[in-house]
Amino acid sequence: MNKTSTQALRGSTLKERLTRLKTVRRLIKNNRIESQEELLGYLQKEGFEVTQATLSRDLKLLKVGKVSDGHSGYVYTLPDDDERRESEQIYIQDFLRGYVSIEFNGNIVVIKTFGGHADAVSQALDAFNMDEIIGTIAGENCIFICLREGISGEQFMQALKLRIPELEDE
Repeated sequence: MNKTSTQALRGSTLKERLTRLKTVRRLIKNNRIESQEELLGYLQKEGFEVTQATLSRDLKLLKVGKVSDGHSGYVYTLPDDDERRESEQIYIQDFLRGYVSIEFNGNIVVIKTFGGHADAVSQALDAFNMDEIIGTIAGENCIFICLREGISGEQFMQALKLRIPELEDE
């Protein structure tokens, strides 16, 4: 597969994911859902074929929780917008407080941090759940990030700045 077709496939996958996430939010808001199996059934009726592992990642990304229904069980619930914004702001502050510099070469990004901040900055990146990232490895004052095939350091930085507008240009 060439670079253009890989990027097109990735774009369609991202669009499908965003559509699925919106559908999951709507289903949880409008139905009393007690289990992932039940939610998978609703998604299948909506035309989505996803694995339990993918659904688990979606629920984590959406910060879905379970609350007592007041009777005999628990149901899925979504955080309200204020909670979600507050959580995102905490991760943004952790990132901005901890990072020193960002450099990249090919599909590798290196973020240097103040001593002891690499873990918090890496956790923030993981919480952003960026499609551009395959994974992160944090040390004491440095984070190594592996980007997906076809993603450049410049594209990563653009995506990061969408999440952290306060991020300074280097």
